[in-house]
Amino acid sequence: MLRLARQLVRYGLIGLCGLVVDLGVFNALRLTVFDPEVTAGGPVLAKVASSVVSIVVVWLGNRYWTFGDTRRDRAAREAVEFFAVALGGMVIGLACLWVSHYVLGYRSALADNVASNVVGLALGTVFRFTLYRLWVFHPSRTRPATTPLDASPDDDPRLEAATRAGRV
Repeated sequence: MLRLARQLVRYGLIGLCGLVVDLGVFNALRLTVFDPEVTAGGPVLAKVASSVVSIVVVWLGNRYWTFGDTRRDRAAREAVEFFAVALGGMVIGLACLWVSHYVLGYRSALADNVASNVVGLALGTVFRFTLYRLWVFHPSRTRPATTPLDASPDDDPRLEAATRAGRV
């Protein structure tokens, strides 16, 4: 349980960094080169660009800090899986933005930010954390970082279960 709590706090802090990057890039692009008055798909294009930049920032933070103890040696495969999940989260945010801007007609910068960076972010965060934890950075997919002699039950869920069962 302690391990999950630590991961959630770290995930939140890394996510906050990603949010700052995403908000900055999104608003800079939406107000300039992807202004909806100039470019028809401006808000969506700005969100795609800002999401890609923030995904890179978040991958690095999650790989080396949030899930650092369960990351794999094969960074390329892990990156592909991470980006697949992140793109799924991005699609959720884009769908919220698209519905708000093009279907419901809320076209202000504030409405675009609320749709993509509040509603879309909340839904996408639950989706991403769940898949990162259960698939991309799952402990069973890593090399053992410690041996049972020098590990604590908080470091390895398998060791924790063995300790409870009296096998260690």
